[in-house]
Amino acid sequence: MTIAKGRPWGDPGRLPADGVEVHSDGEARRVVEAARRAGTAIPVLGLLGGDLCRTLGGTGDPGRLRSADAVMFPVDVATVEIGGRRCWFVAHLVAHNRSWTRVAVAMNAPWRGRWNLAPRAHPDDGLLDSGWARLAPGDVRKVRARLPQGAHLPHPAIRERRAATVEVPLGRGVRVWLDGLPEPTGGADRLIVTLETDALVVVI
Repeated sequence: MTIAKGRPWGDPGRLPADGVEVHSDGEARRVVEAARRAGTAIPVLGLLGGDLCRTLGGTGDPGRLRSADAVMFPVDVATVEIGGRRCWFVAHLVAHNRSWTRVAVAMNAPWRGRWNLAPRAHPDDGLLDSGWARLAPGDVRKVRARLPQGAHLPHPAIRERRAATVEVPLGRGVRVWLDGLPEPTGGADRLIVTLETDALVVVI
C-alpha cells in the first residue's frame, strides 16, 4: 500500500530463504528486470548498498537482514522504454551531456551518490520526482556545490514535476544511466517513465 502521511511504513521481517542480497542499485535493477522479463514474481531483496539502501537507513550489514532487527518495506519500481527495450529501475534515472549543462532526472529515491538530487522523493509515495535543466556553464559548479545538501532547489533554470508518469527530455549528446548503469538511448529525444507502485519488497 502506498504510504500516506501519518501512516506507519515498514514492518519487522527477515530476508526469506529465497530472498536475494544486493550490494547496489544496479544489482537490484538486474534482479527486477530478470523477473519482469521472465514473468515471475520479483524476489524480496536484502539491501546491502546503493542509494535506495541509504534512503531507507540500511547499514550494509548482511547479518542484520536475517536478524530480529530486520525491517521489510514495500517500494515502488519505475519502468521506461529506452532504445527499443523495456527497462526498470529502483532508485533513479539520470541523463546529462558531457558538460552537465543539460540534465534530466526521474527519481524514486532522493540520493544519487553523495548528491541529494530530489529532496522530496520517497520510494513508496506513488510519485516520481523529475526535473530537467539547461544550465549556463557558469551555473554548473554553483548547482553542484549545493547538491549534497539538496539546496539546489528551487532554481530558475530547473523545472520540477512530481507525478506517477513523467516525461524526460533528452537531446543531442545526452546519455542515460539507470541505477548507475549506462543505457543506449537509440536516438530518442524523450523518455516516458511510469511507476509500478508497491512492486518490490526490500529488507534492511
